[in-house]
Amino acid sequence: MINFLIKKFIKDYDNVDDPVVRQKYGTLSSCTGIICNIVLFVIKYTAGTLAHSISIVSDAFNNLSDCASCLVTLLGYKIASKPADRDHPFGHGRMEYLTALTIAVFVIFVGLELLKNSVLKIMNPVELKFSLAVLISLVFSIAVKFWMAFFNNKLGKKINSTVLFATAKDSKSDVIATSATLVALVASLFTDLPVDGVMGIIVSLFILKSGYDIVRDTVDELLGKPADSELVNKIKEYVLKNDKIIGIHDLLIHNYGPGNMIGSCHVEVKSNENFVDAHDIIDRIERDIHNDLNVMMTIHMDPIETDDKLTNEMRDLVNNIIRSIDPELNMHDFRIVYGESHTNLIFDLVVPYDCKYTNDQLKEQIDELLEKEERNYYTVIVFDKEYN
Repeated sequence: MINFLIKKFIKDYDNVDDPVVRQKYGTLSSCTGIICNIVLFVIKYTAGTLAHSISIVSDAFNNLSDCASCLVTLLGYKIASKPADRDHPFGHGRMEYLTALTIAVFVIFVGLELLKNSVLKIMNPVELKFSLAVLISLVFSIAVKFWMAFFNNKLGKKINSTVLFATAKDSKSDVIATSATLVALVASLFTDLPVDGVMGIIVSLFILKSGYDIVRDTVDELLGKPADSELVNKIKEYVLKNDKIIGIHDLLIHNYGPGNMIGSCHVEVKSNENFVDAHDIIDRIERDIHNDLNVMMTIHMDPIETDDKLTNEMRDLVNNIIRSIDPELNMHDFRIVYGESHTNLIFDLVVPYDCKYTNDQLKEQIDELLEKEERNYYTVIVFDKEYN
């Protein structure tokens, strides 16, 4: 069914990095959601009125707010599909994240409103009226929302969309909410306790938790989280599969929305390598990564001395020293500058975020261990972080 809808309404559906195709996925999700939620609103509102249930009526208005979320999704994908312009040279792809954040606001608002109404329901209980028609309507609603969660999650995986994942989470919250309402309705046959209000509070907490999760995930995208590890590994494979490249470091990936990423890195080549040949190799790597992984790469070339015996020995010595301090430390761009009174050991040191030592402490420990050597060595260290 889902694959049929995708093939029926989305032309070139496999080209998921194309903003226009992504917009069509968003349109399909939004239109399907609007239709389903309007039907569920009518059914639940009627059932809630007949049963005198605040949780069913609140759940109905939750579905109505989902229609607004669908419209926000529709608008968000339309804006996100706009091409780059003078004011937005990297495109409008991040609008997807803002759309997900807006959906989260809707979810949290519904959760807070349901929490308030549920507390009032406990303080001023109204007897629930059980009916088979209401029971069937709730079961039908659960089935529809479960399908919608599966539907949006599958679309989200297809195009790696934060918005559709958020919509799927919202639908899962509705499944929990309606299931709790169903429990309250059945419980009304056996007790006069305000189960409806209690279940409403439980449901509201689930909804608020779902809204918080969406906010957390979306804010991570907006603030800038590490690139997907699979993508990072693929980029490294593309770079290192050429035997002229002997190392890669300072890899950065900037996300300007799904399908719109810009990256940079430093690659190490032998210092005696032909400059023109190395430049051609790097140009080819940049093109391959852009064509195959859709990441616009800028690669900087670092010449590394590999044939000098003392340089190699000192590189191994310093590497062993830093690993003895913390196995997670990494070094790159190592070089030696000789002087009459001392020899400079110059290198970059990549420090993990959870390292227990400060930069000053690390330098002090490295210098102390180097003092045991016969020559007078002086370290010049550039401290770095691993961004991916």
